[in-house]
Amino acid sequence: MAAKLALEGVGKRFVKPLDLASRAANLLGAGVNETIIDAVDGVDLCVNAGEVVGLVGESGCGKTTLGRIVAGILPPSRGQVRYSGHTREQLVARGGRKALLKTQMIFQDPMASLNPRMRIADIIGEAPVVHGIISRGERADYVGALLVRVGLDPADKSRYPHQFSGGQRARIGIARALAVKPDLLVCDESVAALDVSIKAQVLNLFMQLRRDLALTYLFISHDLGVVEHIADRTVIMYLGRIVEIAPTAELFGAPNHPYTRALIANVPRLNARKHRFAPLKGEIPSALNPPSGCAFHPRCPFAIARCRVERPALVEIAPGRSSACHLNATAAASAALPSSEKLV
Repeated sequence: MAAKLALEGVGKRFVKPLDLASRAANLLGAGVNETIIDAVDGVDLCVNAGEVVGLVGESGCGKTTLGRIVAGILPPSRGQVRYSGHTREQLVARGGRKALLKTQMIFQDPMASLNPRMRIADIIGEAPVVHGIISRGERADYVGALLVRVGLDPADKSRYPHQFSGGQRARIGIARALAVKPDLLVCDESVAALDVSIKAQVLNLFMQLRRDLALTYLFISHDLGVVEHIADRTVIMYLGRIVEIAPTAELFGAPNHPYTRALIANVPRLNARKHRFAPLKGEIPSALNPPSGCAFHPRCPFAIARCRVERPALVEIAPGRSSACHLNATAAASAALPSSEKLV
């Protein structure tokens, strides 16, 4: 069976062309170049039906751009995105534009993504009516049922977004995504701005919806504690590239990539006693001028000469686990040598 979502060498390049002044300066030999950013750089990833995959990385690593590509908001510059084995073009050819509704995105800031001039009944009910999922006469009952499902009072459907709290607006965003009956949700930092108690309630709602509606999630977050709680598998992203993929319990129990180790070592724990946090040195490099070789090598305490010149491939290091680090090849080579010739 084909995966619910399959990314094959997906990349996204943003190019800022030269303005008139820069082009004129180039005529005089200024040598000004276009600004090019590879926000997503050759991502391969599969998400199986009913699975929750957590996508983690620092701000600016490209995880939101990748989520928007999956949701169809941005087209990839290269590579292919497949849904149950089909490209978006094939889905449209088979079932029309309505087939694309099966993938929906829940945005980070519901106040920015909900139209402040529309009532909740219109925000949630507009798309299913337009796409023929329900008739206009059924809209009131349909919206009311969705509000009940996400834990809101159906009597509030005549109110505007600013009349709700942050947690309630997050639930409205979830209801809007569910309105067109998707089976794949891209959740972009959907609980990042919520208080701890409200965050727990919304996470429980996500888990309940997964069970009730057989949903598949690509759950984007920078909060490792949230991902550890909700995800079946975790994907670690750094500067547009995936550096590690593993089942969540295994990744948190024994991280492989140095970047993953650094992230997990600094997750606050209630049972930690006299733990000294050791944040990564330096800032994430600029995507305008990424480092050669392994993008993490300027901050990696274990970097070797090979890391500076050769980009490591994402390879399987154990069943169900992949990592992009030259240290794995070095360790494997050392293990294969006689004890008297071990690498140091």
